[in-house]
Amino acid sequence: MTNNDIFGAKIPDSKLAANITQFIRDTESNLLFHHSTRVYFWGALTGKRDSQKFDPELLYAAAMFHDVGLTHHYHESQLRFEVDSANAARDFLRSHGISEADVERVWLAIALHTTPGIPEHMHPEISLVQVGAGMDIAGRNYEHFTDEEREAVIAAYPRSKDFGHEVIDAFYHGMKHRPASTFGTFNDDFLAFRDPGFQRADVCSIILSSHWER
Repeated sequence: MTNNDIFGAKIPDSKLAANITQFIRDTESNLLFHHSTRVYFWGALTGKRDSQKFDPELLYAAAMFHDVGLTHHYHESQLRFEVDSANAARDFLRSHGISEADVERVWLAIALHTTPGIPEHMHPEISLVQVGAGMDIAGRNYEHFTDEEREAVIAAYPRSKDFGHEVIDAFYHGMKHRPASTFGTFNDDFLAFRDPGFQRADVCSIILSSHWER
């Protein structure tokens, strides 16, 4: 068992995967890099356990790029960070000659990874990114992994004891300049947690104050 092969879940041994690793290493903090790699392994271990047919290379691309939009490169963007992340993956994959069908699958996996109730009805690469992110951020389906699997992933890609606060800070700093982009998502929780002055938008108030109700 190595850092690239954990209980049969393997980071693809390909030039594309190596280039993805280097790009994310150069772009993200250690916190996000290790988080993204763990997301891949939680997703891949789930797919392997459930005998799902998925492309490890596409899953790896989606997992590794899924939080790129939180980095300082997007400090002026007003898009949802998921869209910035998905667009970055799309540009990267296109530059490496990946088919448009595969690019679209990765784009959707990233763009929808914070949208509950949708990814599980789509291709495995899409659903498994959400599974991996949910496990690593909030411990969702924690009990579906063995102690040995959890220990091996954490040993290879460390998750600090204060990861919760650290990742909340990363989300906050990645989105505080674009609060409107969090409307309709749980991303506004990060802003509300860190900024006591943050005002959540209320869709009922929006409806009742619209031109239709005047």
